[in-house]
Amino acid sequence: MASMALSAKQRQAFLAMARRRTRPGSGSRPDALRESAPEYGGAIVGTYQGTVRFVIVGGLATHLYMPARMTVDVDILILRDDLPEAETALDTARAVKLGARAIGGSTWRLPTNHCLDVIAVDEPWVDAALARPVTGPDGQPYVALPYLVLMKLASGRVQDLADISRMLGAATPEQVRKTEQVVKRYRPQDVEDLASLVALGRLEYE
Repeated sequence: MASMALSAKQRQAFLAMARRRTRPGSGSRPDALRESAPEYGGAIVGTYQGTVRFVIVGGLATHLYMPARMTVDVDILILRDDLPEAETALDTARAVKLGARAIGGSTWRLPTNHCLDVIAVDEPWVDAALARPVTGPDGQPYVALPYLVLMKLASGRVQDLADISRMLGAATPEQVRKTEQVVKRYRPQDVEDLASLVALGRLEYE
């Protein structure tokens, strides 16, 4: 399958096109959309992770920061060094390993029949993300907005850029400021693109 990630040049062209085409008020009100958000599914995860520190990322995490979009699996982020312990806990809980992930980690089928992606990466910001989670409505630890944005910037997929724009468009000024600080520290090459995504997101909700 062809990669959907954008190069830096393609991303800049994409953002320039979006700035030209986006009109104020083109999106639904965030509060109206959030009223119909589905139930969170992260509560199933903690049972299978033992003592390994983790935060929920991916589609479920975006629900904390923008109107929900459909997601059929659960993604968690852990330290790469903790992967053996996490996999042992999953195996003990009778989860079935489906394979390794190219970016690091593995994919599992849980006894509940949910699919769990364990993302294990060795990046300088991961420990900070695990140390500063946001508690979701289900009581589980979710990744804080700045680190979720970092992950989506690194991915570079069109859907991830759209998620960033919608999340930051609905974010408070303080959330945006903290995100800008984290991106400036860990991905300074993306600061300009981040500013464009914030501006596009705000236009959608005006």
